[in-house]
Amino acid sequence: MAATLGMAWLVVPLATAPAAHAAVTHVANPFVGATPYLNPDYVSEVGAQATADGGTLGTAESKVAGYQTAIWMDHIGAIAGDSTHLGLQAQLDDAVAAGDNLFEVVIYDLPGRDCAALASNGEIPATAAGLTEYESQYIDPITAILGNSKYSNIRIAAVIEPDSLPNAVTNQSKPACQTATPYYETGVEYALNKLHAIPNVYDYLDIGHSGWLGWSSNMNPAAQEFAKVAKATTAGAASVDGFVSDTANTTPLDEPFLPNSTLQVGGNPLDSAKFYQYNPEFDEHHYDEDMHAALVAQGFPSSIGMIVDTSRNGWGGSARPTALNSTPTTVDAYVAANKVDQRPFRGDWCNVNGAGIGARPQAQPYGSSDPIIAFIWVKPPGESDGDYPTATHTHGDPHCDPNGTQTDGNGGTYPTDAIPGYDIPAGQWFAAQFQQLVTNAYPTLGASTGGGDTTPPSVPTGLTVTGTTATSVSLSWTASTDNVGVTAYNVYRGSTKVATVTSGTTYTDTGLTASTSYSYTVTAQDAAGNVSAASSAVTATTSASGGGGGSSGCTATYTVSSDWGSGFNANVTVTNTGTAATTGWKVSWTFGGNQTVSNMWNATDTQSGASVTATNQSYDGAIAAGGNTSFGFGATYSGGNAVPTLTCTAS
Repeated sequence: MAATLGMAWLVVPLATAPAAHAAVTHVANPFVGATPYLNPDYVSEVGAQATADGGTLGTAESKVAGYQTAIWMDHIGAIAGDSTHLGLQAQLDDAVAAGDNLFEVVIYDLPGRDCAALASNGEIPATAAGLTEYESQYIDPITAILGNSKYSNIRIAAVIEPDSLPNAVTNQSKPACQTATPYYETGVEYALNKLHAIPNVYDYLDIGHSGWLGWSSNMNPAAQEFAKVAKATTAGAASVDGFVSDTANTTPLDEPFLPNSTLQVGGNPLDSAKFYQYNPEFDEHHYDEDMHAALVAQGFPSSIGMIVDTSRNGWGGSARPTALNSTPTTVDAYVAANKVDQRPFRGDWCNVNGAGIGARPQAQPYGSSDPIIAFIWVKPPGESDGDYPTATHTHGDPHCDPNGTQTDGNGGTYPTDAIPGYDIPAGQWFAAQFQQLVTNAYPTLGASTGGGDTTPPSVPTGLTVTGTTATSVSLSWTASTDNVGVTAYNVYRGSTKVATVTSGTTYTDTGLTASTSYSYTVTAQDAAGNVSAASSAVTATTSASGGGGGSSGCTATYTVSSDWGSGFNANVTVTNTGTAATTGWKVSWTFGGNQTVSNMWNATDTQSGASVTATNQSYDGAIAAGGNTSFGFGATYSGGNAVPTLTCTAS
């Protein structure tokens, strides 16, 4: 089963199924209003473990069986099934008999599969003959089953080839990946063509995770790679319904105490910590939203949906921080004290020690306007990522060895962080891992009963502005009620979430611009992961900036970080040259050619012809005298790419 280099949690449950003979309609979001099918093979595994463990642990474990997990077609034999696992047709027949109309399947058997790892190497070689085998012996039989008219009322969500296309972006230095890449591209193209032709199948391409493709130098080329493959299909970009991240990985959905990757600690931005290595994407929530923007810039429609696999990224338990610790004075110490991700290295991926079950499967976790359309459980919790080689057992992956190490490419060496004491092949039941995942679940599995509480909290009321300054707005609201308990409030400025408040009913939004009107709403979420509707909006206008003494001014420097001929990434550093802290800044320039900004991070951009303006976000407008902050962007071009002259103004 896949284990990549690799969500905040809200469970708007997948509700009542349509009539059994409803007309086939390809809906925008198949997870809304659907009844999920439960894999009886997995339900049996969970039930046996819960019975064996008994007590409080067994009770919590039994609840896992009530949530949908994907069914993996990870080898040709899985299509027909065997004595212990139902085949694809038998599973779909069960779904029809049960009246369920949401079915999740993983398409995972490309030639040369997992070229950068060994735990899940596939059965098909990366050769022309292997590609023919993949198409005729694997994809064709699967699509023949899925296309049967008796399944036409089932929404079939297909997760397509975990770990494949991201390897075409980052691992071309590995000969195996160089060899496999053209077969990955052609194989995925073939799969999309065959699957898209079935109206009730929804295609979701795997995009790795934030710890893999989060750097701008990876994200934008990755978006180009996904677009290249999709546009080669008969239907073009329409052959893809969306993208799925964090498949079989443990990268957190949110880092609630590390919301700003450019926050300065000890004179350095947080993303410079060894754990992040200048990767600004700390979690899957922000990664998916930013990758969505990059994909849209490559020609995918803005309606394209993003999905996160939350089956093992909860990071609960006693090690999870519960409040911000602002005392550390170095970025490494600050990150270590506040991150919920307890891995020593973000590249650890095999049977990771200390992980927990994450957010429950849910449609529209951040509302209908957010590009993240669902949380799902692609990786069934409790099934091993892979084994490792020993003197008497040659198969396996050293990354799964609890006593092994791996490097970060920059001279750092880290433990694999695999659960010690076990050597269990990929896909087989791993009892100790399942027990740990349930124990460390976040939100806790003890917070609800059966398949999970499905009632959202009451809508927050009484949202009030309690004060304003030139750079801040203070808010308060009345607590919501809920049968399993409210655990957090999400504060939105316009359509952008600016905070998750885990304690109390007040929040101060800072780093704002003087004499500016802002609109706020609040939602509540509970221990079972349900989220309320938004509160009534309240509007606040910040004060005019005061005389206060001190001058304002800034400079901006522009550096191209990567350039691949048809596009490039650039970083801009904004330095406060005045004698007082800034409340906001604006950088503008005029390109000398046809450069077009496709996406920008840590700033808001507008472009008219060759003229570009970048203004601060709410969290990085305040720069101390002599301090600096930075933003970056990706752009496309043809011809020349000269560095423009920048103008910076500060308030």
